[in-house]
Amino acid sequence: MRVALRCVLGLGLVLVGYLLGASGVLTPHAARAQIEPDSRPSQEAEDKIRAAFAALRDAADLLEQEGRYRLATGGINVFAVTVGGVDAVDDLEKGRGVDPETFAALYAGRATKDIADFLSYDDKGRLLYKNKVVQMYSVERLKRLFQERLRYSGPAGISTK
Repeated sequence: MRVALRCVLGLGLVLVGYLLGASGVLTPHAARAQIEPDSRPSQEAEDKIRAAFAALRDAADLLEQEGRYRLATGGINVFAVTVGGVDAVDDLEKGRGVDPETFAALYAGRATKDIADFLSYDDKGRLLYKNKVVQMYSVERLKRLFQERLRYSGPAGISTK
């Protein structure tokens, strides 16, 4: 009797498992951050983004003229502009870390030709510049830069929504 009961319970568990699996009730769903957006921003939002980039480009040009902005990657470094300037090439040369946007852009293959010639990877997959591991700025330096950014952004930069 016990053997038959165990068989029936075992088959019942298999059947319940099959039904739950087939119905998809317990199927994990993609996190919101992993879901590709299915639409573009509104035209008004796109216009504001373009205007923001135009202003950033102007600020970057001024910072570059003042010797406070030198890139190791292509495009505009929004982080560098909004903290009042960064010399990413000097940071790389001295091996003291780079800002977060330069770090990401280097890993994404966006280095300028002059920098790209000296990039490689080690056996652990870490990015190297002239055989030194490329790291991000220290936590202390990042905190100072974000504090500097607040000087320029005013109350609008404090929001944590």
